[in-house]
Amino acid sequence: MTDWRVYLVTDPAARGGVVQTALAAARAGAGVVQLRDKHASDDAMIAQARALKAGLDPLGVPLIVNDRIAVAQAVGAAGVHVGQGDDSAARARAVLGPGAIVGLSVETDAQLAAVDWGTVDYIGASPVYATPTKPDHAAPLGLDGLARLCAGARGPVVAIGGLGVDNAAAIRRAGAAGVAVVSAICGAEDPGAATRRLLQAWEDA
Repeated sequence: MTDWRVYLVTDPAARGGVVQTALAAARAGAGVVQLRDKHASDDAMIAQARALKAGLDPLGVPLIVNDRIAVAQAVGAAGVHVGQGDDSAARARAVLGPGAIVGLSVETDAQLAAVDWGTVDYIGASPVYATPTKPDHAAPLGLDGLARLCAGARGPVVAIGGLGVDNAAAIRRAGAAGVAVVSAICGAEDPGAATRRLLQAWEDA
């Protein structure tokens, strides 16, 4: 069973380095790590993914690769997360097989209605709030929009966009299975401590 509560999405500019930050978060309780780098070459992503997987596998934490199906396949990652403008979830499932975790970003009710839950394992509801991490994001959902997506989903919903310790409890109350964060962990001086604070905020909800 995947632990969605704290879902780390890596930042190539992470203060402590991508691999070190992700492993510190995983050791502190992050249940999923997604490797995301929109500008790196496939070869660079494969090298980073292999290093991450080597550290995450002993912890039982799945590695998800953002967008790059070929990278996920090359390293034997647990799965892939695709956006609305990326390769399709159906292609990801066809390439990676029935045991892979396939996630899909959803920003609107219409996109949710189009999700094939036979192909997709979870959705990333985004963005809940405006975030500088992704300046070209869609209009923020807010808590009401998030709650509506959670109510209509037939699988886990992981919320992302401007999230951290201060709003984790509200995200849980809206019905999400977890919070996906970038800056809240990657920008922290101590990623492990930041992860533990997020988990505590979630559990206190």
